[in-house]
Amino acid sequence: MYINITDSATGDNKGSCGNLVSYLEKENRLAENKVPQHWFNGDSNNIRPHEVRIGIDGNVAKLGKDDSKFFLINISPSRKEIDFLLATYGEQGAREKLKEYAVRIMDEYARNFRRPGIENNKDLLWFGKLENYRYYIHKDREVKNGTKKVGDRKEGPQFHVQVIVSRKDLTNRIKLSPQNRSRGRNVEHSKKMGQFDQMAFKQSGETVFDRMFGFDRKLKDTLLYANTMKNGNIDQQAALHTLDRQLKNGADTTGENQQKEPILSKVDLEKFPQLTGRVPSFAEAGWGLLDILLAPAQDFGGHDTVAAEEERKRKRKKKNRGRGMR
Repeated sequence: MYINITDSATGDNKGSCGNLVSYLEKENRLAENKVPQHWFNGDSNNIRPHEVRIGIDGNVAKLGKDDSKFFLINISPSRKEIDFLLATYGEQGAREKLKEYAVRIMDEYARNFRRPGIENNKDLLWFGKLENYRYYIHKDREVKNGTKKVGDRKEGPQFHVQVIVSRKDLTNRIKLSPQNRSRGRNVEHSKKMGQFDQMAFKQSGETVFDRMFGFDRKLKDTLLYANTMKNGNIDQQAALHTLDRQLKNGADTTGENQQKEPILSKVDLEKFPQLTGRVPSFAEAGWGLLDILLAPAQDFGGHDTVAAEEERKRKRKKKNRGRGMR
């Protein structure tokens, strides 16, 4: 499951959402789509485009002209997840189940802020739109090698959901921004302004999907695995490879007097109970993976990881100090 939060797919998010709403109506303008896909939220499945625009644009009390007014959340199941939904519920059923799943994800989005009064999706102003297709862009390998053109439709089922969520809560009083990633570094500030852990939110996408639909997710298909392969060191990656082999072989990984590895706090032990046992010690492999797990492989708005961003800041400060000494 791929979940990403951006400013907007068609421009900045500091003005009206009208252009974005119009852009997300593109499939309804296709002649082949006889039955339009309406907007939805936790209360309705028949919301019109103008209602979305008026709702979001009117929920901006005390926001300045340079403040973000809304955010776009992309909820994209993998091909394995889509195939599972199709096999289980059929084509139309899969669409409806994906909408139900999006409502649950917006519950997680609300809870992630850890703000009093922001408990679930009904405390937010948001609108979702299910899309059936995806299109090739200039970054795709097929476009680069000339086998496809920009704008060509991608093959196979491509169901996904785009969500526009207001910066302000449903009451138009509380500011909520996923750009605030303090993760508790300043406790008092976080209590006042809210905090948003992007990795926890992305991880919730897998957890909710698996528990909601009974999906058997393999270790290699988890965000944990992908993040470790991208951000972990060689020893950590090797340890996870070994664990994956043990899980596939059904080996007995139980054992006494084994210290629980730090990674366990971020793994769903109901899905991988073998992790509590005797696997090659993550501690010996130098895990300390808490920061790795909390640093997303792709940070907000397409930036690099938190560690990379901090390293750039450090270099800029050093460079500026050097200029000041001249």
